[in-house]
Amino acid sequence: MSVTSSEELHYDPYDQELNADPYPMLRRLREEAPLYYDEQYDFYALTRFEDVAKALVDHRTFSSARGVILELIKADIEIPPGTLVFEDPPVHDIHRKLVARMFTPRKVAELEARIRAFCAQSLDPLIGSGRFDFVTDLGAQMPMKTIGLLLGIPESDQESIRDHGNEQMKTESGAPMKLAADGLDVGQMFADYVEWRAKHPSDDIMTDLLTVEFTDEHGVTRRLTRDELLMYLNVVATAGNETSTRLIGFAGKVLAEHPDQRSQVAADRSLIPQTIEELLRFEPPAQNVGRYVTRDVGYHGATVPAGSAMLLLTGAANRDHRQFPPDGDVFDIHREARAHLAFGVGAHYCLGSALARLEGRIALDEILQRFPEWDVDLTDATLVATAAVRGWDRMPARV
Repeated sequence: MSVTSSEELHYDPYDQELNADPYPMLRRLREEAPLYYDEQYDFYALTRFEDVAKALVDHRTFSSARGVILELIKADIEIPPGTLVFEDPPVHDIHRKLVARMFTPRKVAELEARIRAFCAQSLDPLIGSGRFDFVTDLGAQMPMKTIGLLLGIPESDQESIRDHGNEQMKTESGAPMKLAADGLDVGQMFADYVEWRAKHPSDDIMTDLLTVEFTDEHGVTRRLTRDELLMYLNVVATAGNETSTRLIGFAGKVLAEHPDQRSQVAADRSLIPQTIEELLRFEPPAQNVGRYVTRDVGYHGATVPAGSAMLLLTGAANRDHRQFPPDGDVFDIHREARAHLAFGVGAHYCLGSALARLEGRIALDEILQRFPEWDVDLTDATLVATAAVRGWDRMPARV
């Protein structure tokens, strides 16, 4: 029997000491316990790339409708409408199409000049200072300004929107996320913007969502309700900041630890796209996604019973040597291109993936243009305290 209990091998998603470097444990899980059961928090986990990838597309067995975070799945609370990542097809597909039209390749490509300008605003004042923080000086700034531009949020309010989104995800060290007594945040902080935008339409996502008509799961053609619209905005604003911020922080750390590869990228900027892909594979911001198991399902000689909580450990799958030979724990910008799971797969594939990639490529290009070499100060770096997302709140460097 391949399922391993917590008595033999213990993986605690809330252990911040473990999360500081989870990969030795994730490697053990892949090889020793491809199906893992944790008695302390009562969840199962899959770790190998093939298992995780297949589970992500099997929404009939692995449902998102009770949430994709372990605490939400266990709490079994009502999920507000419009929470895209917490929905299954066909409802998910209907709602996703409304947002997908805001992130077409053409619309994303049109943002390049603005993203470069946002990078320059953050980086140019630091030239000659001898220091640069990949997160506080750039990673927490440029994505926020970009998503604020897309949503139509005034620049004066963008930091509070970003900070509010970050607080929704954070947990106390060593403990599960505490859910509010009134359930999930439904985006009420966007209410004033919506009311103002309804009277002053513009070329932004908020205006599009206010006016779009669609046919819902009951066959009714209508517009979004106020509560649905607020939740959409909350999801887009939070997700639009998180991945790019963490990606830029890890770019600083990982490339400092691999100076030879960094030098190659600095000398040949055509290597930037594959460098971003390898960073996403090597250090995915989302280490796991949760699912509710709807029926008994077998893995590696054992049965996961219906009603269980399952964690799909993308951080483990993205380093599986079966998908990324010969050793997934090695960072290599020249690695053969293969699909990774940093943005998921299937119906829930990240809508903002093209934007996150564009932001990552531009950010790295603009950083290298000004600071081709750097050393990070890990003694002053701060890791984000959350079980679902792993990244840095601070990544200071000497340049």
